[in-house]
Amino acid sequence: MPSLKEVRNRISSITSTMQITSAMKMVSAAKLKRAQDAIVQMRPYANKLKEILENVSSSVDASENIYARNTGGKNLLIISISSNRGLAGAFNANVIKKTNALIRDKYNGYNITVLPIGKKAADAFKRTKYIISGQDLPTNLNELFDGLTFSKTATVAEKIMHAFSTKQFDKVILIYNQFRNAGVQIITEEQLLPVEATSKIEGALKTDYIFEPNKEFIVNELIPSSIKTQLYKAMLDSVASEHGARMTAMHKATDNAKAMQKDLKIMYNKARQASITKEILEIVGGAEALKG
Repeated sequence: MPSLKEVRNRISSITSTMQITSAMKMVSAAKLKRAQDAIVQMRPYANKLKEILENVSSSVDASENIYARNTGGKNLLIISISSNRGLAGAFNANVIKKTNALIRDKYNGYNITVLPIGKKAADAFKRTKYIISGQDLPTNLNELFDGLTFSKTATVAEKIMHAFSTKQFDKVILIYNQFRNAGVQIITEEQLLPVEATSKIEGALKTDYIFEPNKEFIVNELIPSSIKTQLYKAMLDSVASEHGARMTAMHKATDNAKAMQKDLKIMYNKARQASITKEILEIVGGAEALKG
């Protein structure tokens, strides 16, 4: 059994850790409320805009819509969205595992480039052959999370669309955590480019639109705007998922610390009682020896 001093030190250390995890849980809960409000308000607009975009793409010739071309090429861009900080359970690990699984299985044989958004994804792929090299793509995207806005995300989306329109890539895939609630985040694979027409989507309803002023204007204005919105929605989803995952992880860490603290206190009390009993026995033994 460890000494009383060692047990006291462990109890003190666990108490300090528990205070930190409890504080981090409260901070994440406060941030989660704002992030959840942002994605809940954004999601209906983004989904409806994507639906309109898919319908418009089905009625526009591929030659008129450079973002809907499907050449069947093997140049693939995977945008992997993680976070800049850890202590969020499996949040970042799931994104990295999903990206590696796509590279290994589904897109085996493709010429793959990974565009990491978030420090954790950047660290995971910075020493691999899939990291950005030679393409005109944005770098240092960790800063996007410092005051995330649509304008910042739109700048990144414009460079990605330019790379696609100049045929540097034939397909662009998003990998991110989709927010459901504080305890559930769904790892999601979503095609950003090329834009899929409604006729290619199983079970989708095709809608006829009257174009005003003309189809060319719609292609040049609506489709780029929708792609930017889709990327921004994925970022908001990821931010909300990060805070939810961290809040859940810190809640479980606090509960585990409480359980360890309880066990150590029981161990400490047993050790203290054993020490007191030993001292009493020594006193009684000494008294009996003096009587003899």
